[in-house]
Amino acid sequence: MGSLVLLIIGLTMFAVGYFVYSRYLARRVFKLSGSFRTPAHELRDGVDYMPTNKFILWGHHFTSVAGAAPIVGPAIAVIWGWLPAFLWVTIGTVFFAGMHDFGALWASLRNKGKSIGALSERYIGKRGANLFLIVIFLLLLMVIAAFAVVIKNLLIATPTAVIPTWGAIIVALLVGVAVYRMRWPLIPVTIVGVVALYALILLGDSMPVVLPESFLGMSPATVWILALFIYGAIASLLPVWVLLQPRDYINGVQLFVGLILLFGAVIIGTLFMADKPDIVAPMINGNLPDGTPSLVPLLFVTIACGAISGFHGMVSSGTTSKQIDKETDARFVGYFGAVGEGMLSLGTILAVIGGIQTVGEWEEIYSSFGAGGVNAFVQGGGQLMESGLGLPASLSATVLATMAVLFAATTMDTGMRLLRFVVQEIGDAFKVRITKIPATIVVVVVGLGLTFSQGLGGEGGLRIWPLFGTTNQLMASLTLSIIAVMLIRKRRNPLPALIPLVLVFVLSFWAALEQLVGFTSAGNEDWLLFALDVIIIISSVWVAVEAVLAMRRAYAEPPESEHEDSELVATREQV
Repeated sequence: MGSLVLLIIGLTMFAVGYFVYSRYLARRVFKLSGSFRTPAHELRDGVDYMPTNKFILWGHHFTSVAGAAPIVGPAIAVIWGWLPAFLWVTIGTVFFAGMHDFGALWASLRNKGKSIGALSERYIGKRGANLFLIVIFLLLLMVIAAFAVVIKNLLIATPTAVIPTWGAIIVALLVGVAVYRMRWPLIPVTIVGVVALYALILLGDSMPVVLPESFLGMSPATVWILALFIYGAIASLLPVWVLLQPRDYINGVQLFVGLILLFGAVIIGTLFMADKPDIVAPMINGNLPDGTPSLVPLLFVTIACGAISGFHGMVSSGTTSKQIDKETDARFVGYFGAVGEGMLSLGTILAVIGGIQTVGEWEEIYSSFGAGGVNAFVQGGGQLMESGLGLPASLSATVLATMAVLFAATTMDTGMRLLRFVVQEIGDAFKVRITKIPATIVVVVVGLGLTFSQGLGGEGGLRIWPLFGTTNQLMASLTLSIIAVMLIRKRRNPLPALIPLVLVFVLSFWAALEQLVGFTSAGNEDWLLFALDVIIIISSVWVAVEAVLAMRRAYAEPPESEHEDSELVATREQV
């Protein structure tokens, strides 16, 4: 089976998911209404709550949830063979991620834009909510610390990406002013913004930026990490229209340009080139390197973003729900946001199994579990674009590296904004009011503390990252439990939430237990990760039990009144 066949199958599944399944969810399960007054209008403050054009909001939502994870996860998981990774990405996107992201957005919209953590208190109970906050805090802390390290590594390894990475901030600020203050039409602004971004990529490719070994007495790694945290703190405090929305929107459009180039390379290379992008990676890898964990359950936590990810629920309910103009926009923003990430994961799989040209080269890259990642994507995708489109390898690598850096940066600054919300919610739980700036300072101090905990090179940023996969997926199952409780209360079909809930919880809990054993194995003891894993497992089980009890109560109680009139029903039929 060639790369082109996989591309066609994958895109077809995504199209059917959006045009068929998401329409069913919108009409019959969530029953979206164009007349519903969203939190963006009801609580509008121009900072966090802001009615937003659905295309701009889609770009913000998509790039915030994407980051580097839909690249890293699939690029590592193909070590088990390309077929399991391909199936989990496509099926997971259509039936798991789409439902989860769309559902979390709907749940928050129907509760004044409250986060999943806040919703857990209403629908599961106060005990479960407090434990939920622990899982959320740890997950967001992992994201901002690890992504700072990932971005730092990419900026050092690919100095041609430095200028477009930081120049994109200026482009985003200008786009925000043009759209929201000067009221210029979106399409010409988009075209100019994307052209400017790719002009920066060309400039960066010809003018790589390499920091000196000592800059202001600090190493390049330290400088980049500090710069990223300072940027993230400022971005998380600014009104969303100033930087967050336009930056993420332009990055989202840039992603589609990058995917068109990548998919175009597959199509042109297969149909017209003598040196076709054949798949050299095994369908099922029967010759795994020593130390590679079992396919089940680890595949399902290695590929999170691009199949289903608990982090998405926090973004959907933490920032995106506060910017939805009409409730009917939630289908496009939430479900199609998951589809966009699925396409990125599909492109990653094609890059690392079709761009790497020889079996020997592929086996060398995947000589151990955890190998591959972003570097394999950049290398394989660069070769694919060079052979299929004739783009110079260095320019192709710059395009893909810039894509990865920009996505990781948008996820990091959104993660810092979300963690600031969590800090404030924790303060509320203890009857302590924490305003934005002190909460942001707490986030920066804790994040930098973890990142620099093992040295100024940022090694500590990945200290607790091994727990991310299982924590993230457990978080997804807990989010689905809230959606299920809401659906049961409204006497709607809960199976679209319950089926992925059960599967994801069982697989991620299984993976967490396997990791727990691994952290105590002779010669590889890691008691910090062991302790954190125990906390996460206990918290997740407790919340899961509370969720089951909440579902039983929801079935026993009278159904919630919908308070819908014929106008709302008529509006809903237009979704």
